[in-house]
Amino acid sequence: MDVLHNLAFGFEHALTLQNLFYCALGCTVGTLIGLLPGLGPLSTISLLLPLTYSIPTGGSIIMLAGIYYGAQYGDSVSAITMKIPHASSIVACIDGYQMTLKGKTGLALFTAGISSFIGGTVAIAVLSTLAVPLGEVGLLFGPADYCALMLLGFFCVSFVSAGNLLNGLAMAMVGVLLGMVGTDVNSGVARYTMDLPFLTDGIGLISIALGCFGIAEVVKNLDSKNVLTPFNGKIKLMPTWPEFKRIIPSALRGSVIGSVLGIVPGGGPVIAQFAAYAADKKFSKYKHEIGSGAIEGVAGQAAADEAAARTSFIPLMAIGIPENAVMALMMAAFIVKGVQPGPNMIASHPDLFWGLVASMWVGNCFLVILNVPLVRYWLSVFKIPYTVLFPAILFFCCVGTFSINNNLDDIYTTCVFGFIGYLFLRLDMEAAPLLLGFILGPMLEENFRRTMLLSRGSFAVFVSRPISATLLGAISLLVIWQVLSFFRTQSKRPGQTIVSDPVGL
Repeated sequence: MDVLHNLAFGFEHALTLQNLFYCALGCTVGTLIGLLPGLGPLSTISLLLPLTYSIPTGGSIIMLAGIYYGAQYGDSVSAITMKIPHASSIVACIDGYQMTLKGKTGLALFTAGISSFIGGTVAIAVLSTLAVPLGEVGLLFGPADYCALMLLGFFCVSFVSAGNLLNGLAMAMVGVLLGMVGTDVNSGVARYTMDLPFLTDGIGLISIALGCFGIAEVVKNLDSKNVLTPFNGKIKLMPTWPEFKRIIPSALRGSVIGSVLGIVPGGGPVIAQFAAYAADKKFSKYKHEIGSGAIEGVAGQAAADEAAARTSFIPLMAIGIPENAVMALMMAAFIVKGVQPGPNMIASHPDLFWGLVASMWVGNCFLVILNVPLVRYWLSVFKIPYTVLFPAILFFCCVGTFSINNNLDDIYTTCVFGFIGYLFLRLDMEAAPLLLGFILGPMLEENFRRTMLLSRGSFAVFVSRPISATLLGAISLLVIWQVLSFFRTQSKRPGQTIVSDPVGL
């Protein structure tokens, strides 16, 4: 009953005309930012942060939060229709773009929109009921536990990879090597930079994602003799009842996964989408279709992405620890307004905390209106002939890459990875495992070094800590399961060679 009372108190603040305006503004700006390839909430919030000085505290926080989770909604549009992802919509490129090629663009976008609504609703319930106790769980994680969590993330390669598992692991290792480019955080020594100054800060994730997915796909389409139009004809938006029944279990499963990983520092939307996709490939009734345009491949990752974006506020508001760069900017916004995030925030500023939580559900409703009924209008731009559209795609890719650091070298890097991504497509190699390795590799290295320093070189710490021991045990069981599944499949095909059946990403 206390939760319902607190939510009612929060809605009193969230439903004022002023806060409704800022919520709608944030959601609209976030959706537009998500639609533009390469741009993201980090750069947008950093640009708008100075405006919070002239905006009331509640309205400014609600607006900035709306930009963040609104971008998670909108970024699936460019990923599904043009295969141009943001960091949090990489997995949407796999089945979402395959649905577009099959003429199911409207269905894919509806699935992403309604699944995001489900994920956001579940996350808000978690945020309102378990913010303080679940935030304290994040404090229990040490460096060894993060190492085990990252290793579990690498196991997702076997599910994200639609083709040969060995190829997927090889691509993940390439991603790990790319993640090591730059300055070593411990020694300060430049690694693998080839004496190029702009590589001292490392290679940007956006450059790799836009290159290997966006530019590579454009070059592949231009290399084709077919005259391509990304979307043409009537839009089938509403799913049939059997299709809708396939969306719900996957969305609920992704919501739970995203809600959990959003709480853990180092998790967040990027890791959550891979974990949800891996769960669907293992537990869905239609797992044999995932990778070739299945609804589950869109629903689960969209729900996990949105759920993780909401629950990532838990470590910030309940503990005072930002789990990613966007949350660090949100923390700066709180401090600018004279509010210190942490255990005392709920007691000291209940109107701000519960007003923000309630505004998230209001924003959820705004985003459903923006992303489901208005899908027909969003897609009207994709009726433009591809010969006219692809220069605009390349332009937005370059603008999105340049806007992060205002550096032309980032555009050159993106073009290089566009060529590399095109080679991957021609060789039937998948880029998604590479991005997974690029994201997890540096995190694993940093936490492993920290673990070794704290344990003075002893590996026993990984099995002496309950959380890391449990995660390593789960990894062992999953590896055994995978090996047994491989031999079981091989025994059913005597005298045959198992070959991969990769799906072009």
